[in-house]
Amino acid sequence: MAHRSRLAGFIIDCHNTPADEAAAFWSAALGYRAQPAYSEEGAEYADLAGAPAGLNVEVQRVEHASRVHLDIESDDIDAEASRLEALGARRIGFVKRWWVMEAPTGHRFCIVRMRDGQEGAEANHWD
Repeated sequence: MAHRSRLAGFIIDCHNTPADEAAAFWSAALGYRAQPAYSEEGAEYADLAGAPAGLNVEVQRVEHASRVHLDIESDDIDAEASRLEALGARRIGFVKRWWVMEAPTGHRFCIVRMRDGQEGAEANHWD
């Protein structure tokens, strides 16, 4: 199915670290402005404003091991998941409103709904 997708940004997963604490470090390390932490559907996040190319960079408090994962945004997350499965990725599970995927290399990533607006890089068009 025809759809669009592009790199949305990077999520810094922080094992049992409050998002405000994690954001303070990563803000200073990367030179981005830490925004106040917020909770959404039982998860805790803090955005880091100022990333280049309109990329979303945020910290997230998690219960699994700390890691960095990327998000791919798409106007059709199911079609994008199928496209990436054809390339060798596998679906790990649907969480809230996005797909958690695993690349053939073992890296986890998410497919999220495309943000409104035209900020950021041009999306790829897939048939």
